[in-house]
Amino acid sequence: MELSDGMVVRRVLDGDTELYRVLVERYRRLFGRYAVGMLGDRDAAADAMQEAFIRAYDSLASLRNPDGFGHWFFRILTNQCHNAVARRRPTSDVAAVDLPAPDRADRLVEQAELGAALEAALKELTPEQREAFVMKHVDGRSYEDMAQLLGVGVDALKMRVHRARDALRASLRGRT
Repeated sequence: MELSDGMVVRRVLDGDTELYRVLVERYRRLFGRYAVGMLGDRDAAADAMQEAFIRAYDSLASLRNPDGFGHWFFRILTNQCHNAVARRRPTSDVAAVDLPAPDRADRLVEQAELGAALEAALKELTPEQREAFVMKHVDGRSYEDMAQLLGVGVDALKMRVHRARDALRASLRGRT
């Protein structure tokens, strides 16, 4: 039987600190691609995830709703990603993640160029646009799920994704 987030949090607070690994494993998989998309590379995403898990653990006693750990952790991770973006210019490997395997050398070159252009274009988005775009098109989340995680209305998120797409389209047109 899988333990709920609330059950795990309560047991960790009662002293079974090793059980925290259940939450780490559960949410590392769930939000890992989001962190990569926001920060642009796997190493930076791993650092942000680790820091977010540490902060969450250190603040676990302040969590008012133990069953809401996932949403609470997501906000911590989002803050970590925003802080990391503000500290440095990311280099993204998001574009390379979902590209199809090349069947010819010239296709590989084209894909590398497209990936570099997409990385540069993603960097030009506002943090809010990048966040919404990554959640929708990299993580494949529904607008309702995004709204619940971010605490933002569905209409506002649709507008952010729309503006991000427009900005990416315009930027990519200028680079090709």
